[in-house]
Amino acid sequence: MAKPRSQQISLLDTPYYHLCSRTVRKAFLCGVDKETGVSFEHRRSWIEKRLFQLSQVFAIDICAHAVMHNHLHLVLHVDSEQVKSWSIDEVLMRWHQLFKGTLLTQQYAKKQALDKFQLAMVESTAKVYKQRLIDISWFMRSLNEPIARQANREDNCTGHFWEGRFTSQALLDEGALLSCMAYVDLNPVRAAIAATPEQSDFTSIQLRIKAAIKGKQPKKLLPFVGNAHQTQCKGICFSLQDYLTLVDETGRVLREDKRGVINAEVTDILSRLHLSDESWLKLTNDFEVIFTGAVGTVEHLCEFSAHVGLQRTHGIANAKACLNSA
Repeated sequence: MAKPRSQQISLLDTPYYHLCSRTVRKAFLCGVDKETGVSFEHRRSWIEKRLFQLSQVFAIDICAHAVMHNHLHLVLHVDSEQVKSWSIDEVLMRWHQLFKGTLLTQQYAKKQALDKFQLAMVESTAKVYKQRLIDISWFMRSLNEPIARQANREDNCTGHFWEGRFTSQALLDEGALLSCMAYVDLNPVRAAIAATPEQSDFTSIQLRIKAAIKGKQPKKLLPFVGNAHQTQCKGICFSLQDYLTLVDETGRVLREDKRGVINAEVTDILSRLHLSDESWLKLTNDFEVIFTGAVGTVEHLCEFSAHVGLQRTHGIANAKACLNSA
């Protein structure tokens, strides 16, 4: 039975989460429906455009994404520190980009005169909006609902487009984060939609590669910032060059089905993450099969379970096999 969202998300333990939304009724996000011959490729741009719009409104960053034929993968970073500095004006400005708000918040935003009781109401409402702007469920609702309506209009039908719930996995440490990002970035390669990561359209890895060629990082994605001790910038504490090498080498091995044939450079990277070669390949090939809940070392899983109120800690056996193997 699916766990309540409160037992899947704990910002006290980690700001990183892997999410997946799947369609129903053989609905297509993109690609060509073999039964009808109709192409839905254009829907990929709907998803990506909306995704990047939301990342500018919410205090939630995109680490990785992949738009597949009938499902969407995301790795998100919740920046709960960012919202602490937001004023009422900032919160309402962001919220009104997506929703109408209330009559009072609209009047406040238009600088109309309000009495102290009305101002108190606006302040109380802004506090609610501020919490929603770091809420993954509100983020996914703001992403999925407009896409569903747009797809239903195009298909000239009504009813559900997405499955009722998106799946959510907490990524509790660096090994879990990077293996999940590689899993997401390599989805099109494993599905034989693309031959290489750079040919994987509408994915985060393609955006990172295109930017890297120009010596940059894409502004729409959470950047890699290297060693955490060397910089105070917000981002993933890992080298971009190492990550691109990691994805490329892992993807090549997966496509050729040659387990363990990884060069010395990648082995060094995996050693720093305390992951063996075989465990890494297993993680990046079967991430969702191996882990159905939070992902991390045994120690991190136990702490997470205690914080979200789970009586049992799930996934210990797989964590020992894959994340505590070195």
